[in-house]
Amino acid sequence: MTTVTSPLAGRAIGLAAVPDPVFSGAMVGPGTAIDPEREPSVAVAPVDGIIVSLHPHAFVVVDGEGHGVLTHLGIDTVQLNGEGFELLVHKGDTVRCGDAVVRWNPAAVEAAGKSPVCPVVALEATAENLGELREDGELKAGDTLFTWQ
Repeated sequence: MTTVTSPLAGRAIGLAAVPDPVFSGAMVGPGTAIDPEREPSVAVAPVDGIIVSLHPHAFVVVDGEGHGVLTHLGIDTVQLNGEGFELLVHKGDTVRCGDAVVRWNPAAVEAAGKSPVCPVVALEATAENLGELREDGELKAGDTLFTWQ
């Protein structure tokens, strides 16, 4: 079993509340979303594993069981072309849960007209694979978001 932890501090809101139909409809995969605190922060690895995909606005960590977890920093933030995001690791790096991956500022994303809401998605999973799913309440980075069987 994989325990997926929050990459950010903020409030759990669930995927259905994400202002993007691809995420809210769980087309990318099941999971939850975080409305982050509006201050400069660092998104951290939600699981131990290898960074297999890395963009300023999104990253995927695959753990030892082959579970890929997508952290997407904001909605439509690809349109910011990396502005306001600083990569702290490289694709192919091995990370531990809680390691810093991307430095960013949710308030700047919001000021640029984008939603700072962050989906955290279990790739190639079904809703039945996930347990203990957090869809409300305050979160600190490192708090459990869901378990993956």
